[in-house]
Formats: sequence, C-alpha cells, structure tokens
Amino acid sequence: MGDNDYLFAVARIHVKEKTLLSDMDVAQMAGMKTEQDVLNFLTDRGWGDGSSPVDAAGLLAAEEAKTWDLMRELRIDPAVFQVLELPKLYHNLGCAIKEAVLGKVPERVYFDIDKYDGETMGRIVREKRWEDLPSHMKETARNAYELMAKTGDGQRCDSIVDRGCILACLEAGKKSKNSLLAEYEESTAAVTDIKIAVRAARTGKTLNFLNEALAPCSQVDVRYLALAAAEGQEKLLSWLEEHGFGKAAEALKDSPSAFERWCDNRVIETILPQKRKYNSQGPVIAYYLARENEIKTARIILTAKANGFSEEFTKERVRRMYG
Repeated sequence: MGDNDYLFAVARIHVKEKTLLSDMDVAQMAGMKTEQDVLNFLTDRGWGDGSSPVDAAGLLAAEEAKTWDLMRELRIDPAVFQVLELPKLYHNLGCAIKEAVLGKVPERVYFDIDKYDGETMGRIVREKRWEDLPSHMKETARNAYELMAKTGDGQRCDSIVDRGCILACLEAGKKSKNSLLAEYEESTAAVTDIKIAVRAARTGKTLNFLNEALAPCSQVDVRYLALAAAEGQEKLLSWLEEHGFGKAAEALKDSPSAFERWCDNRVIETILPQKRKYNSQGPVIAYYLARENEIKTARIILTAKANGFSEEFTKERVRRMYG
C-alpha cells in the first residue's frame, strides 16, 4: 500500500485517536482507590469485550486484540508491524535459551507471536536448529546460547540478545523505507543503550561488558557512553548532561522509576508529530504504538492498585499519553 492509499486509513485513525486515554484520564486513574475502580473507569470508556466479571488480564488482552483487528480491517501491510514485533521475538529467544539451560521459566512469560511462540522457539533452541530462525537472529541465538550453556551468566546472555535485537530493529527500520519507523527505531535504540549503560554503571560492570552490550546507533556515540558508564554513575550522569540527555540525568537523580518513565516518554515524543499528517503510513503506525503505550500504562496502574500502592507511587510510574 502506497502512502497516498493511506488516506482512508489515516482518516479513520484520526477519529480513533479521540478515544485514546489522555494525560488527565491517567492522572484520574492513578488517584483511584482500588483496582476495581480503575476497571470500572476503563469499561465505561469501552475497554474490554463485555464479559463479566471483568478482570485486568482479560480486559488488557481484549484491548490488544482490538488493536490488531483494526490494523487488519484497515489492510495495513503486516510487514510494517513485524518490524515493531521484533522486541517480542527476541524476548521469546531469551526466555527459550534460559529455559533450555536452566529449566522451566514462569508461565505466560512468552509472547504469543506468529511462527515463533514459546513452544516453537523453545523447540528450536533445545534442538539448536538455528537455521529455522530468521537470518538476523541466527548468530545472536547461537552466541547467546553457547555463552549461557558455558557460563550460566544470565546478564551477559541478556546483553547479547538485547544487542542483537537493537541491531535487527535498526536494520528493519531502514529497510522499511518508512521515515517514522526508521526514526522510532533509532530513538528506541538510543534509549535502550542508555538503559543498559545505567544498569551497568549501577552494578559496576566492566568496559568489556559494555562494549559487548551496547549497539551503535545514530543518536548516541556508544564508545564514549561505554567509557563513561565504566567509570561509574557520576561520570555517566555528567556524560548524559553534556550530550543532550539532561532530562535523563535529572530523572535518574530523582528515582529509577522516573528514569523508566523518561525512557518511554522520549519514544512517545517521536510519534507525536504524526497527529498532523494525513497522507502517509505514519499516523497508523503512531496509533498502534500509542495503543501499546496506553495498554502498558493501564497495566502499571492496575497492578499498583491491586497491590495497594499509593497514589504518589503510581503517578511516578505512569507514562505520557498520545491522546
């Protein structure tokens, strides 16, 4: 489907945008007393499939299904969303490697994605059938499995898988020839590299670990990011402030949850300009990402309320909305 053919789809999406949760909605949900209050609020907004009684897992699953149904209804090229599902694919790989080496992993830890669900990915890894994986994943899978089997080091295994995922996403974004996808993947790669550096600085990881874990991208010079993180948190904070990531440094000084919120908000900022466009794929992709973001935020709030966390605790963890 060419960009001009998206006129109908985009018009439909811009109408649907009006039903997205706003920052005010999220603040209201965060201030509610119980999980049931939040569930009632969301069902009043049309969330869920109408089943009763309403439970959080079912409601969120129904919203994810609605999003995919809409994409299929609008005849959006599935290849576009295969790019966006790469993190789930690599997540399944990491889980399968740990399961094969260490034993069972918690139930429902796998994403149910086409061709490479938990059962399929688990069989491929157990039998070392790397040829059955996508080409961009084969080397990462082999290296991560061999390291995990030899050392049992789950963190290094994760770092290999995460780096492979970043590189695959960047390449897929470029090949898509879609400017928003390419920009989104670059922004996501930068945020992921910074997350890795922050964790490494906190836990005293070596420069060798950082060089192995960080993936080159256009928005961050990972050579110098690695050097800063290897010297500790203070040096990393200074580097972030000096290289255009001052808000990330401020969030880190505040709390870990504030930093996680900054990470997600920065990616959302990448897609906000799509609200003003009408003749490209961008608004449709942005809506899909916005829906993932609001479902994730609803999950955070529902979990917080189910566990009796305070309003302040909850608000610190909610994300910026697209609606």
